Amino acid sequence: MSLPSACPAASPPGWLAAMSGALRSRALPAVCSVAVLSACAVGPDYRRPATAPLTRYTETALAGSTQSEPVPGGGSQSTVVGGDIPGEWWALFRSPAITALVRAALAQNPNVASAQASLRQARELRLQQEGTLFPDITGVLAHARQEEPLSFEGVRTPSLLFSDVDAQLNLSYTIDVWGGLRRAVEAAGAHVDYQRYELEAIDLALSAGVATSAVTAASLAAQIKVQQDLIGFEQRQLQTVRRQFELGGATGTDVATQEAQVATAQTVLVPLQTQLAQTRDQLAAYLGRAPSEVSIPALDLDAIVLPDMLPVSVPSALLDQRPDIRAAEATLHQETADLGVAISNRLPQVTLTASVGSQSPDFHQLFSPTNGLWSLVNQAAQPIFDAGQLLHAQRAQRAALDAAGYAWRNTVVTAYQNVADVLVALQNDALSLRASVDAERASARSLSLASLQYKLGGVSYLSVLTAQQSYQNASLSLLRARALRYTDTIALFQALGGGWWHRSDVPPPPPGLLSSPLP
Repeated sequence: MSLPSACPAASPPGWLAAMSGALRSRALPAVCSVAVLSACAVGPDYRRPATAPLTRYTETALAGSTQSEPVPGGGSQSTVVGGDIPGEWWALFRSPAITALVRAALAQNPNVASAQASLRQARELRLQQEGTLFPDITGVLAHARQEEPLSFEGVRTPSLLFSDVDAQLNLSYTIDVWGGLRRAVEAAGAHVDYQRYELEAIDLALSAGVATSAVTAASLAAQIKVQQDLIGFEQRQLQTVRRQFELGGATGTDVATQEAQVATAQTVLVPLQTQLAQTRDQLAAYLGRAPSEVSIPALDLDAIVLPDMLPVSVPSALLDQRPDIRAAEATLHQETADLGVAISNRLPQVTLTASVGSQSPDFHQLFSPTNGLWSLVNQAAQPIFDAGQLLHAQRAQRAALDAAGYAWRNTVVTAYQNVADVLVALQNDALSLRASVDAERASARSLSLASLQYKLGGVSYLSVLTAQQSYQNASLSLLRARALRYTDTIALFQALGGGWWHRSDVPPPPPGLLSSPLP
């Protein structure tokens, strides 16, 4: 970075022009000679570590599309290798409620605001560090009055009273011979990148968390509805058994067994209601609110659309798309630059100080040609003995660089694992949904037949209870299997980076979709 050139100004006093010329004649050769040396910077230049080229994420190749079932959320999903993820990927689920919640959370979550403040801080610190590349110039104007007593051979005479006026411009410049200052600026810039990608990672985790919690809330609401219907069915069955008992067609054991079945069904309902309340509380926390401060909109699982086309980035692109990988890389870059700083600290430090000004007993003679003064000092300081402090600091920074490199590689491997896990899960989710659909249909037929046969006296009531329990479990499992396809699709978008590189701004939620206004 070059120093700013001098700007035209009014003509200075003659003494100031003469002394400025003297300073230039002496300082310019020194500055120019050092500028040649400062063209290089000690320490390694940052380069992204090499990674093995991958053709796929999973151990074995997966099918390009999943199976489908004629139920909500049962459509086939196809992967588009090399496809790009939209910035607002959550809109692919076509749920106005989810979109409103995600936008509100991104606008109001305290963690997002904290990360934004940290990014602003990092940018200011970088600008502060850039200032070290320029000279420091200060102006001094001092006025002093002093009285000194005078005496001659024991005879006291009147005191001497005098004034001193001093005006100076002082310049101090650390010449970046070894590039240590530039490496420090580079490190500060890398820290800015780290804070930026940390912000993107928080945004991604938040949007995925909101979408997942919204789907979970919708699934729990549907499970509660199914369980309440089952409880109503169990209560009707209890009334039937009691009537049959009164008529002699059922035993007291049958009545007690059905009463226990109703109570058991109610015990299943209570945990579901607790989970739903806690999930809605989590959504309120994502919005930066207490649960009592906001009313979460109703969420319907049937109204959520399962995306049928899933863009899947090639493995090499994941290094640029995952914000956690980019943050780890920024840390690695910062540690690389800091190693250059540690190396330069062990080398001679060159500084240039200069001053020009005037000194006079009173103000009106301050700029007299005879009162001018100036100084120029070139200094090189080399540490000679520090008991190995700077050497060990350099070695410690080398270790920090190695640690950052291993952390980056671990982040990359974990990212590959995340994508592979989700891709396999999506394939198996479709198979699980098919099994759940078949189980729910079969258990529904079994319950209907068992109930009919019991009324006709063909089977014991134990067969009806067994069929009821099977249908209850199958109905709830089907809802969970449907929700799992949505949440694993969300997990895929998160594992691939979430498309943050397309999203420069997220608009606020449309009015009316949140029953409590969010400022």
